Amino acid sequence: MKPKKAPPENRSPKAHSDLESVRLLWLAMFVSVFSFLFYYRNGEMLLYGDAVAHINIARRIFDSRTPGLLQLGTVWLPLPHLLILPFVVSKQMWQSGSGGSIPSMAAFVIGVLGIFRLARTALSRDGKVDGVTRVGSWAAAILFVANPNLIYMQSTAMGEPLYLAFFIWAITFFAEFLRGNGKALVRCGWCLMGACLTRYDGWFLAVLMVLAGAVVGLQARDETSNDGSKAPIVALRSAMVKFVLLAAAAPVLWLAYNAAVYQNPLEFANGPYSAKAIERNTATVNPAKGSLFAAGSYFLKAAELNVANSNWAGRTWVALALIGILASWLEARARAALLLWLPLPFYAISIAYGSVPIFVPTWWPFSVYNVRYGLELLPGFAVFVPLGISFLIRFLGRIPAAQLWVSRWADIAAFATVLLLATSSYAAVWREDPICYREAQINMQGRVAIDKQLGDWIKSLPPDSTFLMYLGDHVGALERAGIPLKRTINEGNHRVWKQPFDSQGLWERALADPAAYANYAVGFQGDPVWKAAEARHLPALVEIHTTGQPPMVLFQGGTKSMR
Repeated sequence: MKPKKAPPENRSPKAHSDLESVRLLWLAMFVSVFSFLFYYRNGEMLLYGDAVAHINIARRIFDSRTPGLLQLGTVWLPLPHLLILPFVVSKQMWQSGSGGSIPSMAAFVIGVLGIFRLARTALSRDGKVDGVTRVGSWAAAILFVANPNLIYMQSTAMGEPLYLAFFIWAITFFAEFLRGNGKALVRCGWCLMGACLTRYDGWFLAVLMVLAGAVVGLQARDETSNDGSKAPIVALRSAMVKFVLLAAAAPVLWLAYNAAVYQNPLEFANGPYSAKAIERNTATVNPAKGSLFAAGSYFLKAAELNVANSNWAGRTWVALALIGILASWLEARARAALLLWLPLPFYAISIAYGSVPIFVPTWWPFSVYNVRYGLELLPGFAVFVPLGISFLIRFLGRIPAAQLWVSRWADIAAFATVLLLATSSYAAVWREDPICYREAQINMQGRVAIDKQLGDWIKSLPPDSTFLMYLGDHVGALERAGIPLKRTINEGNHRVWKQPFDSQGLWERALADPAAYANYAVGFQGDPVWKAAEARHLPALVEIHTTGQPPMVLFQGGTKSMR
């Protein structure tokens, strides 16, 4: 890829319409707010356990016995929690989950504008908007904004919408850089930084985009230096340095944070709360472990299920996207947008070798788990499926009998075909419920049931009671009950830089003598609080059994808490 030289009077040709962007902005905001209100009314924004965890990580930064940024932990990257933080100060927004929805909704709207601008920029030739570009940009925006799974996810505190926004805009600015806008490269670097602070997928993206930028920069240097002008190459070098520094800043800072706080720069990858440790402790099945081909197949199947329910419909999306990829090479369109397919190799590697399993209902083990990751291919589908449809219709125009018809109606036919595909696929998804919604529902049943019962019991206790509790998967019980987290002594209340444990930490001292530090102890079978209460022979007040969850016991602690 080589950056095109822009005319001096217009170094960055404008390939998008402000009026169209405003119309799209209102459409995206309407879809976002309407779906949020729907799921809010039905109380379905906290079905994902991860959504509950994200909200409470943000909350415990200020609502804790040991408040501060160290409450961010290590496994999840910090930006989503920092963005949620201002909105969960409100008790009502914390309990309902709406505080976690606001950053996701904003990211959804920004992502819709980004996919439109990316398609408009990548598909245009020399900044000129032809029929293919116009159809492709609007079709891409519609396929993205109307996707049922993304519509549900953007109403929750999950990180996928936020990452998609950074991902899309990073590639959008990179495409604009290739069109001659040198300033866009620095903007791309900022987006990569945001992506790297949101999901680890961004690290893979940043490495490959830096390599791509370096190749483009080297080619541009050779071309520019021949005309004797030093200014363009100096500006490009400056932009390239800023781009690389921004892209590298987030991973370097996160590694340094882990090294300083946890004495292990890779604590997030191999520590006790990492995906590797969870897989080892829970003996989670991974049907694609050790096989890149199988891992890529599971991820691609998950991506299909995020756009269509039936096998034939999902394969149609994939086939059209492949045709779009072919068209991008043959017609020199949207080559920069090929970076939208980077999630495929990333997840193939992660599933095969990185303890990140994906279950799909049609393949063994015939369950639903992490299917939401397939949403990361939605931008690729959104851009390349319309391109594939336009290519097929124009190819049909080579038939003599169809030439006149295609020359007149090609753009309308392409747009109508995209609408037909979206309507038929998305309507079927809505009829059976989006796969991401079903994944959340299936995996929440036991957790929500026990959280509700536990929350009811906690609310019935004296309002100034303190609790010793391993929050883990059941912090939602406190959230439902509206119990401030600072009324608990939990696994986050110690000095994490003291390894392997902090003998003087509040958590460790409370485990050594629960009755001296808490009025009640909430233990789940096998967790540290359960073991401590059993060892001290604390009387059990309530025992809760729920299918699929370990038994929970509410123990009597000290009648008067010392701390």
